[in-house]
Amino acid sequence: MPIFEYVCEKCGYKFEKLIRSSDSDKKQKCPECGSENTKKVFSTFACGGNSGGFSAPSCGG
Repeated sequence: MPIFEYVCEKCGYKFEKLIRSSDSDKKQKCPECGSENTKKVFSTFACGGNSGGFSAPSCGG
């Protein structure tokens, strides 16, 4: 199951939720204020590592 990011439009709290892809478009309850006025936000993935002394992040082999 993927992790989706949401933001509460009432209090502005950002949170992540591990849910089924089929349920990703359903409104999620804010864990901070309890409001169901939330929306899914665009998120990116991050990866990092140390490859030969460079400070730039690397992904994969």
